[in-house]
Amino acid sequence: MRHGNKVNKLGRTASHRRALMANLTISLIAHKRITTTLAKAKALRVYAEPLITKSKENTLHSRRTVFSYLRDKESIKELFGTIADKVANRPGGYTRILKLGNRIGDNAEMAMIELVDFNEYTDKIGKKKEAPKAKTRRGKAKTTKAVEAKVEEKAPETPAENAEPTEE
Repeated sequence: MRHGNKVNKLGRTASHRRALMANLTISLIAHKRITTTLAKAKALRVYAEPLITKSKENTLHSRRTVFSYLRDKESIKELFGTIADKVANRPGGYTRILKLGNRIGDNAEMAMIELVDFNEYTDKIGKKKEAPKAKTRRGKAKTTKAVEAKVEEKAPETPAENAEPTEE
């Protein structure tokens, strides 16, 4: 039984597993989103999230600690730069795993793991939508400014504006 063993061995030796997790983490930092098997994605979450937490504190000691895991200067710069700025006030949960279905060749469960703060789709949801465009009878859309200008031109004048002041 594997009580208390949280490391998924993934059918690899310890050195191969460390190299795999380091390479997957470097790819995740560089691309902000990668597609892999579900088992590797779950193992990567356990490996990468403590490193992201470590990057919030930009000290020489934390940089050297993270470098001992990743061994890649460019990913360290990215991690302690843009990623650390975005996750500075997040208390954890820096990654999201989305299941994609099964792979055609060997029927392995596939998943996409991404950094939560770098998802451009959720950034668009929070922004205000544009006003809907009015359509003509022929189906062409007009901008709202053009519609408003046309309404102002055709607006009937009120009788009070046309009438001359009368003397009483």
